[in-house]
Amino acid sequence: MNKIDVVLGLQWGDEGKGKIADFLTPKYQIIARFQGGPNAGHSLKFNGQTHVLNTIPSGIFHAGCTNIIGNGVVVDPVKIKAEIERVENAGANVKTNLIFSRKAHIILPTHRLLDAASENAKGDDKIGSTLRGIGPTYRDKIGRNGLRLGDILSADFEKKYTGIREEHLNLVNFLGYKDFDMQVLEQEFFEACEYLKQFRFADTEYLVNSSLKDQKILAEGAQGSMLDIDFGSYPFVTSSNTISGGVCNGLGIAPQHIGRVYGIFKAYCTRVGGGPFPTELHDETGEKLRKKGHEFGATTGRPRRCGWLDLVALKYAIMLSGVNYLIMMKSDVLSEFDEIKVCTSYRVNGVFTSQVPYDLCTEKVEPVYQSFKGWTEDLTACRKKSELPANFLAYIDFLEKELEMPINIISVGPDREQTIID
Repeated sequence: MNKIDVVLGLQWGDEGKGKIADFLTPKYQIIARFQGGPNAGHSLKFNGQTHVLNTIPSGIFHAGCTNIIGNGVVVDPVKIKAEIERVENAGANVKTNLIFSRKAHIILPTHRLLDAASENAKGDDKIGSTLRGIGPTYRDKIGRNGLRLGDILSADFEKKYTGIREEHLNLVNFLGYKDFDMQVLEQEFFEACEYLKQFRFADTEYLVNSSLKDQKILAEGAQGSMLDIDFGSYPFVTSSNTISGGVCNGLGIAPQHIGRVYGIFKAYCTRVGGGPFPTELHDETGEKLRKKGHEFGATTGRPRRCGWLDLVALKYAIMLSGVNYLIMMKSDVLSEFDEIKVCTSYRVNGVFTSQVPYDLCTEKVEPVYQSFKGWTEDLTACRKKSELPANFLAYIDFLEKELEMPINIISVGPDREQTIID
């Protein structure tokens, strides 16, 4: 019996999971998304082209690879219809290689309205939602009031939909949100639902478990560990479990079937939207990181907040997911900085700690840094560890000692080929 391997982000999302999942795919017969929704933006670059995936797993461009959207994912029929058409135009065989879990919940048009109305009502206290309807959909799921993809095929689908829609609209009206055209939203929604009927729906928990007998499976996460609904910087988090434990619920497998856990992190840190960010830089250095790293959301286009690498948060994420294989992304972005800093501990209300505090949002958290001499060499052409500059290798050596495990893969650019395996 094979184990199911996992690839997930160890920071606040945008770590580069799409590239790594795409890079690893040739080793696997099945790639399965286990949580999140169309707020994800996994960027894949190969053959001189960039492809952004939101819900579809990152193995879709590999012929013969089965891609599963698991029960833990929330699916927007309108968004995924457009995504399918986009990747089909790019040459992917989606009808053959994509399977939907019947138990994945559906994002309704009114879920997106609730998202927008709620954020609008919060004013300055916005949590930075992508307004994709993710949170309201998970809320209905937990409240046992949602619709699932399998419901699309039922004879009373519209009746079920209408009852939920009315509940949502009452709340939207109560919040005073009026900027929408329900007729237009519903027309494209039902057209998209009809479109999805041509694809394969399955009880994917059976499919995944039976496939472990003779196939290798990679579970692909979205967002990042510090956005986990239980262990992230609550309430500035996503609405699902982004750590490795989410694989069990999101695909229907037992814990003993989890094998290698690939943990991905950037050589620095970024965050989108609101919420605490202890190492955030509000100066020219932060702006330089943003510009050099092209730190703008692949899905939303929003500029990302940038800062130095945070080892307190990184060690926490590694612990939570049992990471046993580390991958560092965007190493090339750190070239041409005179000084590189790494946060090794926090000072919380004057007390030093190596732990993430319970209330990261309100505690006075000051990062304690260790500094390193920078390097000017361009890393993007390096293909072997021996080709990397001495100052960068010193940075890697320090991180490996602090994290107490090797960094197995170093990414020096967005292309598949710009990847160094130690």
